[in-house]
Amino acid sequence: MNVYISPNDLEAVVEADRAHVWHHLVQHAPWTGDAPKGDPRIIVEGKGLRVWDQHGKEHIDAVAGGVWTVNVGYGRESIADAVREQILRMNFFGGTVGSIPGAQFAEKLMTKMPGMTRLYYANSGSEANEKAFKIVRQIAHKRYGGKKHKVLYRDRDYHGSTLATMSAGGQDERNAQYGPFAPGFVRVPHCMEYRKHEQDGAPVENYGEWAADQIEKVILAEGPDTVGALCLEPVTAGGGVITPPEGYWPRVQEICKKYDILLHIDEVVCGMGRTGTWFGYQNYDVQPDIVTMAKGVASGYAAISCCVTTEAVFDMFRDDSSDPLNYFRDISTFGGCTAGPAAALENMRILEDEGLLQNTLDMGARLIANLNAMAEKHAVIGDVRGAGLFCGAELVADRGSKDPVAEAMVGAVVADCNQQGVIIGATNRSVPGRNNTLCFSPPLIATADDIDAITDAVDGALGRVFG
Repeated sequence: MNVYISPNDLEAVVEADRAHVWHHLVQHAPWTGDAPKGDPRIIVEGKGLRVWDQHGKEHIDAVAGGVWTVNVGYGRESIADAVREQILRMNFFGGTVGSIPGAQFAEKLMTKMPGMTRLYYANSGSEANEKAFKIVRQIAHKRYGGKKHKVLYRDRDYHGSTLATMSAGGQDERNAQYGPFAPGFVRVPHCMEYRKHEQDGAPVENYGEWAADQIEKVILAEGPDTVGALCLEPVTAGGGVITPPEGYWPRVQEICKKYDILLHIDEVVCGMGRTGTWFGYQNYDVQPDIVTMAKGVASGYAAISCCVTTEAVFDMFRDDSSDPLNYFRDISTFGGCTAGPAAALENMRILEDEGLLQNTLDMGARLIANLNAMAEKHAVIGDVRGAGLFCGAELVADRGSKDPVAEAMVGAVVADCNQQGVIIGATNRSVPGRNNTLCFSPPLIATADDIDAITDAVDGALGRVFG
């Protein structure tokens, strides 16, 4: 750790955090009250894919900032320099006007997304998805008398933490106690082949096509003339790192075209190289109408998200300039920040110049191989799946029944790895009774030694927790 902070300074920081900071996804009871049992963790410094806490303990970060974000790793001076230079020149103006980095990043991004042409800036994945939903709703009113307004979303998928995006949230524990939700959002079944035995009528073969056909059944039940869009993650993230089965995506595309339904792909997690391609959907030969992204777009060096559309979608908002309500009447205050696109441009340069997409494929293959080898040793690993450096290992009490292990035991594995100095993830308050998948998404700069250190830690933890 390079930054010097005196013990007294750190003690004051910890106490300030304990007294005033409301952390995400954490129960604070152990840290607060008359007799706290521990301290909140403070991450003091990061370099590469390692971080140091307030005690000076070094950790390998196998979850890219805890939430799949820091794709190019910590301590990138060139990104910090790009942001500093830009905000000194011009830090902000509302998005009714343009900026130099905003125009440059949009142009650069479209070279990685054939068929897409327009970028709307916002500041979070939730907000980008809200913009997409509003686009769908406005098109419904402009073209279909308001009728074709429904948005379909998938069981286990996650699209954000606002009330509208939670209305399209397929994780019931995330949604619990936050309703009522917005109308017009309709759930379709998941495509998790490992748990197809839990779906009535699922076939032994051609499961991917069957799973897509279940979407068509929902469309027909709702009425195709009421459905405006289908919103899906290319690889389901927090719902269990679920890769799509063979045949699924081509059939999904076919269904959307058949019923004139916009295909909205949520790339908030998978975008910017996480799966070894620029975007996750590019693994599956589909052409979306709307793509949303955040997290890895600037690797956490600045807040930025994007809602990207085809020119055909964009054209629907400029077809009648005499109508004062015809354009997209939306704004994102911090979509006007220039730090985001400045950081995103340098982030993309790093991904290109350092060959990090290929490294992601290579190291992802190593991670999957290591996890599969571990499954030969530990019967508790029921399934290994993933794409690039976005992998999961589902833990089960019995491989035959596929009954999940107790969540407390999953937590014990994560805690054991942490004690070893390796931070891994696990599905957290997502699917009731199914929070049993270990999650791995290290920065895309990971080396073979890093991957081996991560899986060695998991190997040891599984042995100690499960015997």
